[in-house]
Amino acid sequence: MFVVSMSSSNLKKLFGVVCALTLVSLVVVFFVNSQSKVTIKKVSLHTAETADDRLKFISDHGWIVDEEPVEVRQIAIPQEFDDVYSNYNEIQLSQGYDLTKYAGRSAKRWTYIIRNYPDVSENEDYVRINLIVCDGKIIGGDVCSIKLDGFMHGFEKDSV
Repeated sequence: MFVVSMSSSNLKKLFGVVCALTLVSLVVVFFVNSQSKVTIKKVSLHTAETADDRLKFISDHGWIVDEEPVEVRQIAIPQEFDDVYSNYNEIQLSQGYDLTKYAGRSAKRWTYIIRNYPDVSENEDYVRINLIVCDGKIIGGDVCSIKLDGFMHGFEKDSV
C-alpha cells in the first residue's frame, strides 16, 4: 500500500498547478479547433444587375460559359440553416461570402454551363456555375457537376 501525506499548503499548490494545466489544455484545444475551421476571406460584393456583369464575374474567375443561363430561379435562403445549408455556407465562407447574412431573404440563382472545366469536353454540359444574387449583388455561389457522382466547390478555377 502506498500512502502520500501532504500539508494543506502543498495541496493548494498542487490544486493550482492542476487548474493551470487544465486552463492551458483548454486554450490549446480551442486554438487547434479554431485553426481547423474555414478561413473567412473578405470580398466586396460584385454587381450582377446585368448579363454583362454576371459574365464578367464568371470570366474573371477563368471560366468560359454559354452567354445564356440554363436556369434562372428565385430561391429562398432559409431563416434557419439545416446541415445541408450549413455545409454549403462553409464553401461560401471559404470564398469570402456568408449566406447567414441573408437568412430569410429571397434571391435569384443564375446557372450557366461551364465549357472549359479541366478534363471535361466543351460539348458536355454537366459542369455548372451558380451565382446567387440578392439586391443586384453576388452574395455566393458555386461550381458543380450535376452528375450523380458530382462535385461542388467555390468559384476559383484553381480550387479544382
